[in-house]
Parts: sequence; C-alpha cells; structure tokens
Amino acid sequence: MMWQPSLLLLLLLLRRGAQGKPSPDAGPHGQGRVHQAAPLSEAPHDDAHGNFQYDHEAFLGREVAKEFDQLSPEESQARLGRIVDRMDRAGDGDGWVSLAELRAWIAHTQQRHIRDSVTAAWNTYDTDRDGRVGWEELRNATYGHYAPGEEFHDVEDAETYKKMLARDERRFRVADQDGDSMATREELTAFLHPEEFPHMRDIVIAETLEDLDKNKDGYVQVDEYIADLYSAEPGEEEPAWVQTEREQFRDFRDLNKDGRLDGSEVGHWVLPPAQDQPLVEANHLLHESDTDKDGRLSKAEILSNWNMFVGSQATNYGEDLTRHHDEL
Repeated sequence: MMWQPSLLLLLLLLRRGAQGKPSPDAGPHGQGRVHQAAPLSEAPHDDAHGNFQYDHEAFLGREVAKEFDQLSPEESQARLGRIVDRMDRAGDGDGWVSLAELRAWIAHTQQRHIRDSVTAAWNTYDTDRDGRVGWEELRNATYGHYAPGEEFHDVEDAETYKKMLARDERRFRVADQDGDSMATREELTAFLHPEEFPHMRDIVIAETLEDLDKNKDGYVQVDEYIADLYSAEPGEEEPAWVQTEREQFRDFRDLNKDGRLDGSEVGHWVLPPAQDQPLVEANHLLHESDTDKDGRLSKAEILSNWNMFVGSQATNYGEDLTRHHDEL
C-alpha cells in the first residue's frame, strides 16, 4: 500500500491543463496512506533450483529484465559488463564493485518508475525550460495564474484552495534542500514522492495529522482514524471490518496505549520500519559471486556468474534442451 500522494501528484496523474485546479476532495483515503516498500520481485527466490528470475528483476528492474530475456547470451553479458562499469563509476571508481555500490545500483533500478513519473511531469512544470522548477512555475502550472492578493477569487471554496496552496508550498520548501526556491530533479522527486526520502518524513507525518486530526488537538483519535476509512449512512450497521480496524488501532497503532496517535505513532503507521531489501539482495549476489572472498566483486567475477545477475531466455532455452537431451 502506498502513502497518500500530494494533490499535485494526483493532478499530474489526471493530466489536467495548466489552468485546471485540483479538487479539494481529491485523493485516496485510509489504506492509501501507508507506504510499504514494494518487493524487488514477485518471483520466488529459488536459486537452489536454478531459477534466477528474482535476482534478474531485483538487479535490473522488472521491465529491463524482460528486455534481457530477449537477448542472446553474448549480448546479455556485454550489456552486463557495461552495467558493471557504471556501478563502479557511480561509486569510487576503483575498478571493483563494493557491497555499497551494488546496493546503490539495485535501489536505483527499483526506483525507475518514480524517476519516470518525474520525467513525465518535468516539462509541465519547467515552463521556462531552464532545467529547474521554481516554486512560482509549480504553483502557476497547478493552480493557475493569479495577481497578488486575488488568489482563487474565481472559485467558490477559496479558503480551501488557499490551504492547499500553503500546504504544497510548505512541502516544496522542505524538498528544496538548498533553499534557492528552485527544484532540481532530485528535489522535485522529493516533493512528488516524499515517502521515499528520509528528510521528508516529518512533512509526511504533519500532512497525515492535518488530514485526520479534525478537532485539532494534535492527535488522531480512534474515531478520526475510522472516519478516514468509513463513513456510515444513517441507520447503517457498522461492517465487521470496521471493528477490526478499531482493534488494529488499539493493538498495533496506539503504541503507548493512551487511546490516541501522536506524531511518532502516525509515522510508525504510515512509514513503517522496513527491511533494506536492496542491501539483502546485494549481500546475496556478493556472496554468490565473490569467488576469492575478498568482500568485493571484480568485473570478471560478476561476468563469470552473469546468469544469476541477468541471464537470458536464450540461455534458459539452451539449458532446457540440454537437460531434455540428458534425460533421454
């Protein structure tokens, strides 16, 4: 499940025009608030039986892994060699691939869909084509152009839109780490996908609290938590799953058992601690390929175990034929 995205991101997904304004009611609720890291692959991790699909998708990303499936063994190995060079150059460039460099590469490939979404948004927001997105550009592209003091004079719920604008500006200022009011691609990525960046954690928590804390006491009460998930119709009996959510709140969300969620507990809920999956897979690939056991990988070591890293359908097909011939 993913944490609730910003209204600007929802706007992007809906592909609205420059003058379109996001709806005050836009956005998923309840289950959409929680960010859980997606698995590196849905395939079983079954190296013992020669099934390296999990490793392929973890190392390359799912879409690129499909491309490699169509390559000959020779081209697959050649492209892997170029990837090895990139991993080293992105690190210390010492001619070896360290555990940290391997982990960084896997994390990079797994975030390709995020980078693609930012690329799709970039030209919408970088209206002056200077390679950066200023707050003014972002604001105007999303909410429309207004003269100072006349913001939202032409909409019915002007105060709601003003609050949305202030909230987006606050998030932009946090994402803009160098404080120059101009977002690089990395900073725009942090703005659009704050759940992926440690320095944006507090803003994710603050926005969640603001959404749920209707009585503005700084906490999320159980009824506020439930109201985000379910709105009862008059005379309607509460479904069983709602009672289950109340129990979830009591037993797992409310860590200090005071009957409400503070900021720390909200953070634990919407951004739960997670295993570092790229690190686990990097350790696995290093262990399986480090033939001289020096704690790092040479290009030759990686290429000698290329089938685990990338493979190809051509190779798998050839292995199937060999096994079939042996069985005969």
